Amino acid sequence: MSVSLVLSIDDRRPFADGHAFGEAGAYERITGKVRFKADPNGNQPRIVDLDKAPRDGDGLVDYAADFCLLKPAEPARGNGRVFFDYGNRGNKRALQFFNDAVGSNNPLAIEHAGNGFLMRRGYTVVWLAWQGDLLPGDGRLLLDVPVATENGRPITGTVRVEYIVNAPGIHVIPLSGLAPSRSYPAASLDTSKAQFTRRRYAASERQPIPAGAWAFARIEESPAVDGLGRDKAIAPSDSHLYMPGGFETGWIYELIYEARDPRVLGLGHLAVRDFVSFLKHADSDAAGTPNPLREAGGRVEKAYAWGRSQTGRCIRDFVWQGFNADAEGRRVFDGVLPHVAGGGKMWMNHRFAQLTVLPGQEHENHYTVVDRFPFSYARSTDHLTGRDDAILKRPDTDPLVIHTDTSSEYWHRRASLVVTDSEGRDLPQPDGVRVYCWAGSQHFASPLVAKPERGIAANLHNTVATSMFFRANLDNLDRWATDGTPPPASRVPSVADGTLVSAEEWRAGFPAVPGVMLPRGPSRLELLDFGSALDETGVIEHEPPRVVGDKEYPVLVPAGDADGNDRAGVRAPMVTAPLGTYVGWNLRRPELGHGAMVGITGAYLPFADTAEERVQTCDPRPAILQRYSDAADYVAAIRRAAEALVADGLMLEEDVERAVAAAANWNRARHTTRLPGEAS
Repeated sequence: MSVSLVLSIDDRRPFADGHAFGEAGAYERITGKVRFKADPNGNQPRIVDLDKAPRDGDGLVDYAADFCLLKPAEPARGNGRVFFDYGNRGNKRALQFFNDAVGSNNPLAIEHAGNGFLMRRGYTVVWLAWQGDLLPGDGRLLLDVPVATENGRPITGTVRVEYIVNAPGIHVIPLSGLAPSRSYPAASLDTSKAQFTRRRYAASERQPIPAGAWAFARIEESPAVDGLGRDKAIAPSDSHLYMPGGFETGWIYELIYEARDPRVLGLGHLAVRDFVSFLKHADSDAAGTPNPLREAGGRVEKAYAWGRSQTGRCIRDFVWQGFNADAEGRRVFDGVLPHVAGGGKMWMNHRFAQLTVLPGQEHENHYTVVDRFPFSYARSTDHLTGRDDAILKRPDTDPLVIHTDTSSEYWHRRASLVVTDSEGRDLPQPDGVRVYCWAGSQHFASPLVAKPERGIAANLHNTVATSMFFRANLDNLDRWATDGTPPPASRVPSVADGTLVSAEEWRAGFPAVPGVMLPRGPSRLELLDFGSALDETGVIEHEPPRVVGDKEYPVLVPAGDADGNDRAGVRAPMVTAPLGTYVGWNLRRPELGHGAMVGITGAYLPFADTAEERVQTCDPRPAILQRYSDAADYVAAIRRAAEALVADGLMLEEDVERAVAAAANWNRARHTTRLPGEAS
């Protein structure tokens, strides 16, 4: 293998104080940096603006990425498999979701191992920075990529950013909209050369904000000289937006401005490709440093990738663009697990891409480049454009896929388009794909919930526990990739059986829960025109994008049962034996965008505790004590539901007792019932 990277190991130490994880034994953590050299004329898919990046004396482009490994201290005791966690916005997530661990970007202590699942299985957990627009802080993994220029002169272009504030008193926002993300500097501080508007809802008319009512500036503060307060100044800034009167909560503010200095962000895909290929195949790097996974009898037989939300989209983009073939044409990832990606991709391989920005939803960032055909792994024709395409189209190097979405992605992230064609008809998936809808769950389903909360929403957040599905899916993927044992069949709502329906059909069947307002429908997806140059050169020509006539894709949602819980999909024990209605949508509080959905958030709508309370509140759903005789009966129902999932191959035996233990005392960590916890 021709190796074009060099490892620099900064730290190597025992993980979890040397705790032994079953047959895999103790683990160690290795951190450092990988230095890459990219050949603009090399064997890789097109990377936008790579030809405009600075080159060294050999005509190569330098870039570098942070990395972190958790590996068996005795490599021969591992399972020979890489588990690659696409760090979400630079943050390490896998241990949090697969091991039910305390989340940390510095995983080192025993609490960061959680239940030890990945270690007990013998995986080497790998992180590599792939996102090149992040700023340092909070231990994030950073990718350092070059700025593109035109023969040494700055490149400029139009950038559009939306801002929604959910608390009063906000006067300054980074141009990127989010503190961890680099802003594209404004080419001019003259506000008359930019367009700044606000609107009530995504489809509302834009209201211009006068050029004199805002500035490219930031607030600077310091202790006053006399010690009696703080001195404050307004300083010009090419990376901040300042509103003297403050932003109004819930409104959508939109800035369109001329920016400069695009970064070559598509190198993130190349970094992942080359690093994972190196770990799988190379004995040492270009400087002779040994591959740490091949030391002392270590081996790498398979590599799997997992990503959630932003990084689930990144996986789909990586595969679609052809990066799952390395420089020698070998498959990089043998299997991938994109989670809560919905129908989107990353679209980071274009000029002035914004990777940290939330994808298109009903209210937030509705008109983005993220959701463009193809949406599905299966080949189909877009009836609106005539294009024929699929995410999987390279049989020799395509990975096996287990794609999982929650109910929230059907409401917020157009997930129905993963399993339908562009006209809303069921679309069978390739043999190497499984798609599961985690019924009644929400986008961010934390394994560790202290209590139900509302945040900026009108209803309590969805509290359904689903982390057990991650573990079962990984075991299923490994068997599939190793010996060809197929996972359980896909479980998704479908048009054919009436479980995937329009918003109107869904509303007609949803129970009249007291005091609950229903959403208008899922996030629409109009056909958007960003300009033909986006596909040809990676340059967006129209901001905001042009909505093409009245053309849009049908976005469908899961049909509910009599309680309003999703009928189809993989139902977690909490959904099969419910204490409320668990949905994939939630609505903003009146002062924060009344009636609009809270992006990627679901809701928990509690049942009445007793029949008497149900009558008093006019709740059409049976009360808890009309479903279960007591707390012990509820626990028994949870056990039955968990055991049924084990029998179906969708949950591990070890997770049954965890689900049962959580259900004790009416699962109070996730519910609001006031019933006695012990059986009477």
